[in-house]
Amino acid sequence: MASYSRAAQQWATFARVWYLLDAKMQPPGKIAAATVIRLEGRHKPIYHALNDCGDHVVIINTRHIAFSGNKWEQKVYSSHTGYPGGFKQVTATQLHLKDPTAIVKLAVYRMLPKNLQRRTLMQRLHLFPEDVVPEDIEKNLLQEIPQPRAVPKRLDEYTPEEIAAFPKLWTPPKDFRRK
Repeated sequence: MASYSRAAQQWATFARVWYLLDAKMQPPGKIAAATVIRLEGRHKPIYHALNDCGDHVVIINTRHIAFSGNKWEQKVYSSHTGYPGGFKQVTATQLHLKDPTAIVKLAVYRMLPKNLQRRTLMQRLHLFPEDVVPEDIEKNLLQEIPQPRAVPKRLDEYTPEEIAAFPKLWTPPKDFRRK
């Protein structure tokens, strides 16, 4: 006979895990794609579309997300109040200045399936503009989701040894003068 009961095994199978994702210098679409998989529970072998087995996801540093290209000015978020003349359009920059978590929240919301589970799944998403997380949420965190995109180092983050060891494409001659 096994040393554990079936009830304990089933509880461990369906238990909700808390994941942490750092959104610093990450595109909102990639963050949303990684988040939706965990919220729905698609990473679990017991996943079924009608089964609610998703986990909690905590996303930090939403203030420091990154868009590629010129999307901060070109991407437009639209809404309608329902009244005549109530069509509202806001650029990504304006929305981000108003609420630093709104862009990531909208990206996740729009990537979730359009059914009655969407509101329940959004309740398991916890967004924070900085890396400060409340203590009651922090004690629940178990795993960290790897960042979808590698963050490049800034030039001031390199040591002088790394800069000197970097291969040079062209070595100027001794009599070379810059204009």
